[in-house]
Amino acid sequence: MNVFRLTGDLSHLAAIIILLLKIWKSRSCAGISGKSQILFALVFTTRYLDLLTSFISFYNTCMKMIYIGCAFATVYLIYMKFKATYDGNHDSFRVEFLVVPVGGLAVLINHDFSLLEILWTFSIYLESVAILPQLFMISKTGEAETITTHYLFCLGLYRTLYLFNWIWRFYFEGFFDMIAIVAGVVQTILYCDFFYLYFTKVLKGKKLSLPA
Repeated sequence: MNVFRLTGDLSHLAAIIILLLKIWKSRSCAGISGKSQILFALVFTTRYLDLLTSFISFYNTCMKMIYIGCAFATVYLIYMKFKATYDGNHDSFRVEFLVVPVGGLAVLINHDFSLLEILWTFSIYLESVAILPQLFMISKTGEAETITTHYLFCLGLYRTLYLFNWIWRFYFEGFFDMIAIVAGVVQTILYCDFFYLYFTKVLKGKKLSLPA
């Protein structure tokens, strides 16, 4: 544990809370990509299967359970409770173009050829691109609600802080995980345009729109 990992976890948790509150308070999931949320639920499910086999710490276990629970709660709100407000027409990204290649890559490039390790690697690769359906949806609609942009900013900040976490661990612990680092870099790059628009528009009180 270090300050970058802790703040990264808190930023991730803040993103999840913002999204759930946005949906619950507005009684609507308009502007939210259900496909991205399904991918995140798949990410956490495949990553945290070690809950069944090992115990690291109380904090670690609690955070994993929160991530899994909130991910499926979000999917439930979008596809069941507030299904009438879900914009399926604009949420049209072909997720199979992400899941299938990522699955193949996880089988080919991993730390250990075992089921749990392959699924963990799959989750790392998939998380790096899971936000693409959401960004694609924003590019199609041409704008995003301010609260949605705050959710995306916290999500991107979490990933950026985790990059610093890996740097910290390399210098002070000698720990180096190429798979996690490369995936983290890819994910952070995907947020670069969004970060620019967030700082130049949203923080100035303007609506956010992505180039189509």
